[in-house]
Amino acid sequence: MDFNESKNIFLQIEEWLNNRILDDKIQPGERIPSVRELAEEMEVNRNTVMRTYSTMENKGILENKRGIGFFVAIDAPKIIQNMQKTEFFEKELPRLLERIKLLRLTSKDLAELVTLIKNNDHETQN
Repeated sequence: MDFNESKNIFLQIEEWLNNRILDDKIQPGERIPSVRELAEEMEVNRNTVMRTYSTMENKGILENKRGIGFFVAIDAPKIIQNMQKTEFFEKELPRLLERIKLLRLTSKDLAELVTLIKNNDHETQN
């Protein structure tokens, strides 16, 4: 994984895990790699991974089963979606709307863009 210098590594690992959960690459109830395993795989300090896991556990995304490991909580996808929706509406959408306003994009422009994205997604799935 290539890390971005402008964001804490433990947050980037959390984002990566959250995306894997949302993409169904890690299922609710599934055990995730141990702190040591993920630290070796990502070439980071174990404390960094432990901080990620602890943060995710505090948010209800992971469950720590002592002596067994960390598991994805049953409600994890819903929790992640709700958190990401809130972040999108509070941080990203206002910037996007400002950009639309500055560029004087019309509803027609946006409809064409959505159609283009849908067509690209459809082609990628085939």
